[in-house]
Amino acid sequence: MSVAEPIETQHTAQSAVPAVAAAQAPVVLDAAAITQTMTTPADDDSSQRVAAGSSFYAAMRILPSAQREAMFEIYSFCRQVDDIADSDGPRDGRLAALRQWRTDLDDLYAGLAPARLRALAKTVTEFSLDKADFLAVVDGMEMDVISTIVAPDLKTLDLYCDRVASAVGRLSVKIFGMGHDDGIALSHHLGRALQLTNILRDIDEDADIGRVYLPRETLAEAGVSPMTPETVRASVLDVACAPLVAQAQEHFRVSNVIMKRYPRGVVIAPKIMAQAYGAILEKLIARGFGTPRPRVRVSKVRLIGLLLWNKFF
Repeated sequence: MSVAEPIETQHTAQSAVPAVAAAQAPVVLDAAAITQTMTTPADDDSSQRVAAGSSFYAAMRILPSAQREAMFEIYSFCRQVDDIADSDGPRDGRLAALRQWRTDLDDLYAGLAPARLRALAKTVTEFSLDKADFLAVVDGMEMDVISTIVAPDLKTLDLYCDRVASAVGRLSVKIFGMGHDDGIALSHHLGRALQLTNILRDIDEDADIGRVYLPRETLAEAGVSPMTPETVRASVLDVACAPLVAQAQEHFRVSNVIMKRYPRGVVIAPKIMAQAYGAILEKLIARGFGTPRPRVRVSKVRLIGLLLWNKFF
């Protein structure tokens, strides 16, 4: 089969795939077009431009038009509230800005969307997105603002992962066209897999801004004391990180089982995300968690390779 030819979707039991997913037209892109998604700048002043700096940009760009624009809107929302949480402004000011987002979401769902959310309102209506999931994302950002997170317990860490990652997944799977139960399950597992990988990758960068997302239970088991950002940055963390590595691997495994039940076109974006972050996790395992801990990245060449593989093979 030529890489320039459109791809037939995988055969899947009809009961596992909602009609909206099965009816979607395939995206016809050749290898050169996919490579271009990694290098072509986005338009100015658009949600696409906000998304352009993300790890998921290329995966979103190869979606059908309506899904692509919807995902850009969701990412733009997430990026804006995350920027509030991560800014170095006064805590009270950041909390006020997040409260304003809650008010704006209330207005959006009351049919009175403010100007900055009119495009998002269209996406909410088109894909029947739940207000609770947007608010959960804001809740997650507030966890980073109300107090600086340092060595949370496992229950708090899981709640954080659900809010900042799995809630985004619950919005996204509706756009992808997945069935309800599988969509919720994929959001749960893939969201946690991605967020745990982020935490494992960003240990030192987080410590530099006073944060520690490694749970206190695993830090205690590793004998890391006191549980301060400075101590964590200076410590060998293989023992402390091992349980999170195992959790992430299991979440990736379950995610892949769920995605195998769907045609390629329905799960191409989450599958690329899973593979890209799975590659990061593999590199982290190979590098280890001793000191120093060089930054781990997936190259653009490898990401393009994942795009091509998932689209054409």
